[in-house]
Parts: sequence; C-alpha cells; structure tokens
Amino acid sequence: MLYFQNDKTHHPAVLDMQSDLRKGKISRREFLRFATLLGVSATTAGFMAGCGNQPAAPSTPTPSPIKRGGVMKIGTALQDVSHPARLSWIESANVLRQVAEYLTETGADGITRPWLLERWEANEDVTMWTLFLNKGIKFNNGQDFTVDDVIFNFEQWLDPTIESSMGDLLSYLSPTNIERLDDYTIRLHLDSPQIGIPEHLFHYPALIMSREFEGDFIKQPLGTGPFTLAEYTLGDQAVCKRRSDYWHKGADGAPLPYLDELIYIELEVEDRIEAIQGGGIDTLYTPTPQDWKDLKDVPDVSVYDVSTAQTFVLRMRVDQPPWNDVRVRQALKLCQDRQKILDGSYSGQGELGIDAHVAPIHPAYCEKPIPKYDPEKAKALLAEAGYPDGLQVKLTTKNDRSEPEMSRILRNLAAPAGFDIELNIIEPAKYWEQWTEVELGITTWTHRPLGTMVLSLAYTSDKEGKPVSWNETHWVDEEFNTLLGQAERTLDIPKRREIMCQLEDIMQTRGPIGISYWRKLWTIIRTEFKNVRAHPTAYDLFYDVWKDV
Repeated sequence: MLYFQNDKTHHPAVLDMQSDLRKGKISRREFLRFATLLGVSATTAGFMAGCGNQPAAPSTPTPSPIKRGGVMKIGTALQDVSHPARLSWIESANVLRQVAEYLTETGADGITRPWLLERWEANEDVTMWTLFLNKGIKFNNGQDFTVDDVIFNFEQWLDPTIESSMGDLLSYLSPTNIERLDDYTIRLHLDSPQIGIPEHLFHYPALIMSREFEGDFIKQPLGTGPFTLAEYTLGDQAVCKRRSDYWHKGADGAPLPYLDELIYIELEVEDRIEAIQGGGIDTLYTPTPQDWKDLKDVPDVSVYDVSTAQTFVLRMRVDQPPWNDVRVRQALKLCQDRQKILDGSYSGQGELGIDAHVAPIHPAYCEKPIPKYDPEKAKALLAEAGYPDGLQVKLTTKNDRSEPEMSRILRNLAAPAGFDIELNIIEPAKYWEQWTEVELGITTWTHRPLGTMVLSLAYTSDKEGKPVSWNETHWVDEEFNTLLGQAERTLDIPKRREIMCQLEDIMQTRGPIGISYWRKLWTIIRTEFKNVRAHPTAYDLFYDVWKDV
C-alpha cells in the first residue's frame, strides 16, 4: 500500500480518494470507478482499495475447458444504419460492435477499462487527457490502427453535418484542440474540465472507424473487432463471422473470439418465447418482464440480471402549453403512484425513482425521499395554473415494451387530479420519427454509467443557448447547466454528490420529467453458452462467450 501512496505517476486526486475510502467517506465501488477513470488500472485500483490482487472483473469465472466453435442466434430488431456516429439505438450498435470497437470498455460492473487504448492520463484539473493506443492492431482489411484513425473519428463526431450525439457529449472539445503526438499517442485539450472522458468514449455511437471510411458501414464494414460482417439484410438477419486474426487474447491465451458465428435475427416480440424454447434463437435483446416470467424456470435456459439506469421517462415539452407552466408539470408528477406503476407495468422488477434523471446505480447519486402520490395537491396546482375544471392532454408513446401498461395506469391515477389523458400508443418507428416533437410522451432511455452523461445529452443547451439534439423536452435552465459543468469537473466524490443533490432538486422542482422507476435488466440465454454476464446497457459483449457442445 505504501508503494501506491508514494507513486508519483497516479493522478493526485486518486490518493485523496484513497484517503476518503479509508475514512469511510466513499464506498469501495465509488473508489474503483473513479480511480480507473483517472487512469489507474483495475488491478492497481483493487490493490489500493484493499482488494488484494483481484481486478474488478465484470464476468463470472470462466469455466474450463473452453471450447471453440459454434453459432449463437440472437433475436432482435434490425434497423437501417449507415454512419455509426449517428447510431440512436442499442440494437443496431450491438451488431456493429462485433465488427468495430471502442477506445474503452465499461464492463457490467461499471468499471471503465482501456480497450483499443493501452492507457490514458489526465492532468490535475482534467482539462488535458493523453490517450495511448495499443500497438499491433489491424483493421479487417489489413490496415494498421493508428492515431490517424482516432483523429478521423473525433473529427467525424465533432462535425455538425454528421449530426452525431457524440458532438453534444463532447461539447467541451474543439476539433482544433486535438493534438497528434506520434503514431500511437493523442492529446485532447479541453475547453472545460471533464472527468468522464473514458466513459464518453464508450458511448455507443463512438465506434472507431478506419480513416478510409466513407460514410456507410454496411457497404464498408471496416473494423478492428472479433468478427466480420458477412450479411446485413434489413428486416431479416445480420451474420457476423469469426475473424481469424483478431488481436485480443482469451483466458486460454489463444486469440478470441471463441464462437464461429453470430446471427442476429429480426424477430417480433410476440414470437420470442416460442423461438427461444424451440431453439430458433439462443438469446434475445432486452427481455420484457413477461419474457422473464415465462423463461426463468425453463430447463436449459439461464437468466442473469443486473440493476440499471434504464427507465421510461414521462417527458413534457416545456416550450408548449400547458407544459410551459411549472405548476402543470408538478401536478402531473404528483399523479405517479410509483410502486403501483412499477408493479403494474414491470412486475415490480426495479427500483423506485425520483423525478430527476440520476439513478441509485450512478456514482455520486444523492439519495432523496421517493415522492408520494398526491392527487389532491395536483388538483390544487392545476386550479392555481388556471385549470379549475381539469385539463385535457394527449400522451403519445410506443407499444413495444411496458409503455402501454404504464400509460393506462398513469391515466387512471391522474384522473382524480383533473387530468383527462387521451392515449396515443403507436408503433416504435412512428414514435421515433417524432419523439422530440410530441408535447407529452413516454420515452425509453438506456443506461449510462455516469449520471452526468445523460444530463448532458438530454437536458442542456448548445453554445447558442438552443436545446441539444437529444433534448426532447426543450428544457433549458441556466443554473442547472452551470451546476452540471461544476459536477463534470469535480473530482472529490462527496463534493460532487453535493452538486448532484442540487441538480436533482432543480429537476424535481422545475424540471420537465417524471421517472417512476429504474428497471432491472435480464440476459436470458440457453445454458450451453458460458461466460455470460448481463450488461446494464444491454450491450452484446460476446467476444469471450463460448458454447459448451
């Protein structure tokens, strides 16, 4: 332990966090997450946290002996994709991530590790990050992976004509502030401090393309990943075949992947149970609670679960009446009986939420009381806002998950307060065509490992003061933006939590959303597949999964 205390190579904040850990001010999990973000390896962070020589590994112990070969069939939705930087859905990202890779990887345990990167370093005020690339990696066309590929991708992400959500996430970085040090080293000079760089580099549109990439991945599937793309037929299937010269080694010291082939099959939700029971598929994308109920006790099927920051967001467009009145927004939030909504729409499988987009699983989450269902107070607020006889509104959402049940329960709960809610439940594709435009909706949001990530993506404005591209509520709050900027550069975890407390208060009192619960997620897969783990973002990390046949 003294070695680490005297090691000058670590970011100075890591030693402060180690002291806070010893004093009980932060948890071991919090220490591990932030020490690794500041460039400490998972193994070293484990030593510093008093965990012996065990890294914070995301997977269960690998059974032995490992077997090679076999095919995995995944039931999913296949979507129209072109430029990975414009990805908006996890399903399509899961296919592409088999072929292309990320600079970092955030595991199922929430720990972010280098992937295409060998390591990274940050300066004291986290305004300068140096990224060191692994050497000897090749794209599947034989081209060497170098810093020029990384610079190309940063330029793509930051190009407003590409319209990537990475541009909003990396708003603290200008293209002119990317410095090439050598073939395998790059330095980022940030416009403002940012703790979350390694996490941001695993945001699902951040797949690394070859500098030869011309804009359509299906036509030009170049990547450094463990598989090659043999077929991508919209509405039918995608086939990924094992790459024989993949750079990463497995637990047995031999090159990954273990499986020969992944087949992603377009499958309707209502067909999935029969398909997995009959062997038509081996696993499925984000099982529903009904899937979990139907399959959890089926022989030859294994179920892995994980707590997440995935949720259904009740969102209001604050630039449109009546939602531009904070009293109306507060009234609708008070109509949530959160336990009843969780039980009725998700079989009770989750954690109750507050009306702020920060989850208990997030580091620096500030615990607050769960708001109570109060239709009488909601009714009084509506009257104060000028609606003494109640208010008619339309709620638009999609029909592929728990949104219909959630909508119907909310409609009944809100009626005593004076809300007359008309339901407009539509096909997913139709909803996503207008998700930022509907006045009142329920939108599914996936997990992000840092609470500040989703806050930046969904509740802030650009440099001109306009809502960022994924800000579906059009809510802009100057105090919120200022505090969020402070949180993103605050290394001290207790101080960061104090700021998060203020951010959560602002969202609850005058923010644009209601969150009843955070949903549990399952990976349901046939038992012959080994070394499987459930990822909170529903990422398919199959490079080291093998089939026992």
